[in-house]
Amino acid sequence: MRLLTCLPLLVWAAGAQALTCLPHDVAAVYQDARDSEDRYMVVLGRMSFDATRLPETDMTDQANTPPDTRIPARLTGDALSRAGFIHPYDADIVLNVQCFGPWCAGAKSGDPVLAFVNLDAASPEVTITPAAALPLPDPRPR
Repeated sequence: MRLLTCLPLLVWAAGAQALTCLPHDVAAVYQDARDSEDRYMVVLGRMSFDATRLPETDMTDQANTPPDTRIPARLTGDALSRAGFIHPYDADIVLNVQCFGPWCAGAKSGDPVLAFVNLDAASPEVTITPAAALPLPDPRPR
């Protein structure tokens, strides 16, 4: 795995086992990133996008549910370094919303997130799946 100078690399992770999703956490995400050949960056911030573009499953025609729906988005926040979330991040990204059969990931525009940005995609990309709550909700204490 190639390393950025001062940014830890993280990647989305989690899969489905039959109809049950496996539990995941930041540590599991990090372990998957460690094994990835792609470069990732973790950003704590807010993602804005047109929520009307989120995929919806037609329960009468589930076979036509697209496995990937790519939505233009903006991610604004702070990127993680060894010193913490101290590097401002404000960039256009692609939000890849995945569907596994009739189950599609969901997200809310403007909500706080801990996002894992794939820097090796054609454009910086954040992938979310129905089996994993990624991007992760805001991890700060409430």
